[in-house]
Parts: sequence; C-alpha cells; structure tokens
Amino acid sequence: MSAQQTYTVLSGGVGGAKLVLGLQEVLRNEQLDVIANTGDDFRHLGLTICPDIDTLLYTLSGNANPETGWGRRDERWVFMETLEQLGGETWFRLGDRDLATHITRQALLDSGLTLSEVTRQLATALRVDTRIHPMSDDPLRTRVVTADGELEFQDYFVRQRAEPVATGIHFAGADGAAMAPGAAAALTSADNAAIIISPSNPWLSIAPILAVPGLQSTLLNSSAPTIAVSPVVAGKAIKGPTAKLMRELGVRDGVLGIAEHYAGIIDALIIDRQDAEYEEAIKALGLRVGITDTVMKDLSDKTALAQFVIEFAATVAGRARGAA
Repeated sequence: MSAQQTYTVLSGGVGGAKLVLGLQEVLRNEQLDVIANTGDDFRHLGLTICPDIDTLLYTLSGNANPETGWGRRDERWVFMETLEQLGGETWFRLGDRDLATHITRQALLDSGLTLSEVTRQLATALRVDTRIHPMSDDPLRTRVVTADGELEFQDYFVRQRAEPVATGIHFAGADGAAMAPGAAAALTSADNAAIIISPSNPWLSIAPILAVPGLQSTLLNSSAPTIAVSPVVAGKAIKGPTAKLMRELGVRDGVLGIAEHYAGIIDALIIDRQDAEYEEAIKALGLRVGITDTVMKDLSDKTALAQFVIEFAATVAGRARGAA
C-alpha cells in the first residue's frame, strides 16, 4: 500500500462510526478523512448539537457508550434530573459529560470559529487523529415529511421514535450551503484511493451529505472508485429505521433497494454473505459486488470489514483503470 494513498468516508452516526473505527485500526492517521453528516444538527437548550460528529468523536476516542453506541461512556445524568425537576425539556437526553462537549462547541462557535475549526479543536482535545470534516459549515437540515406535517429530524427520530409514516424527505438550507473546505479537499485529493459510503441510512444520513451543492458532482468526477457498504442485511436494517423508511417511501425491500438507490452514484456495493443470492441482480445494475460479513459486533468485526473494504477497493480501482 502506498504511503500516499488516502481514503474518504461519508458517514452518519453509529453505523458509520463503527466502520470508521475499523478503518482507523487498518490505516495510518494521515490516510483517513471522514465527511460527517450534519443534517441531524439542531439547536437545543441554547446549544448547537451535532449528533453524528459527536458519535464519531466519541467512538474514535474510545469514549462512546458501549451499550448505546452514542453518547459518552460512564455518563452521569445530574443535569437531566435537575432539568426535569425544573420542568425543562428532557426528550433529548444530554448526559453531564456530553453536555460539556456541547457547551464547549457553542462557546467556540460564538467566538467566530467555523464548525470545521471547532470540530478540529474538539478532536485534538479528545486525541482523535483521524480527520473529521463536517459536510458543510453552513446549516443544512434534514426535514421528514409525514402525513401529519413536516418534522425536524430530531423531532421525528428521537421525540417521536421514527413512528410517523414518512412520505418524503427534504433538506432545508441546501441551496445556500457550501462544501466545508476539508470535505472538498478530501474528495479532490489526487491521492484518494477510494470514496467509501459507510453503512449509514442512505436517506437520512448519506443523502444530506450528497445534497450539499457540488458535493455529489465532485464525487462523481473523482478518479477514485466510490464503494458503498449496505446497511441492510437479510432485509433488516442493522441500526435505526432504514427498512421501515424504505417501505414507506416505496423503495424495494432489502439490499436490492439499496443497490437501486445508489446506482449511478457508486461503482460497487459491499453486501453481507446472507444477501449473496442478490449478487447477479446487483451486477445487472452495473455495479461490482463485494461479499463478506458486514455485521460489526466488536472491534475484530470492524477491523475485518475495514480490511475487506480496502482490499476490495483496490480491485475496483484496478478494473476501472484497465491495466492499472
């Protein structure tokens, strides 16, 4: 492997962070860039909350709650208990350790720093060497359209537990957003060996990233292959409401629905062995297919999948470049 090769990952929260952790184990620090979804970000209790960025920071620093995958380990809840006594909003849980992150972020943003600059400072403080870039320093917010009206993402996902039937999704502020400098640099790097779409929800976590003006076209114009890891195994989502959302939006069930959604954007799709029967149907969409174990229960699973992704990417790049 060339010391100059780099890899760029598009990531949401828990599922994406698991793969990124595996990649962090396999690659050197300077080889890995992560473009994080910020469509989930929102203002709460006067603070800017960035759930997916924080999940990446906590996971890569070894601070993630092992039971939930989000939030910090060894968390305390004195703040929430006191807030409840005072009649405050408690539907979005902020632990005491987690709260310190949000307060620090808000103070830095208020001082005039961009979200990219703040994220770098937080990563340094948590000793995370992997480069994490927000998709944009501008607000671009995911909105879920339901039969009862339009909901902000956290209202839909956390307060209402993704129970409302979704009829559509759109991204408020997309027209005025610009790619964050780090995201643009990662996607256009001449050293980029592959662009990897993590096993995050394609509609709620990856689509907001691709909605940033110019980002998808930059990805499509890259000479590096784009490879997605399916978030669906044997018709079920590994995490979150992916399968439910697919049904509600009229998308074909299972891994074929994922393949059809990404066709035209990616060069290859990595699927679980349990979905191997769909290999030829996915190839018929013009995609190359990698088959391995994609369920990540522990660090060895994450590392094994990451190693497979890197090795598979090399074969896709080789085919795309002929004799390269």
